[in-house]
Amino acid sequence: MALEALKATIFMLLEEATEQPEDLHQLQEQLREKLAEFRALGLPVPQDFVEAEKDLAKRETG
Repeated sequence: MALEALKATIFMLLEEATEQPEDLHQLQEQLREKLAEFRALGLPVPQDFVEAEKDLAKRETG
């Protein structure tokens, strides 16, 4: 997946997490998969995405 498309997908997942908190667990898993794609391509994961992943984890655990 092209870098810009991957970033767009992550932004979409983050927006969905805000709009649909009842699906938070599923969205968190999808976000982890997309971040893994960054890492698999040898790309640095943007810090804001890393922070978003941490924030979602905090929300999920309450």
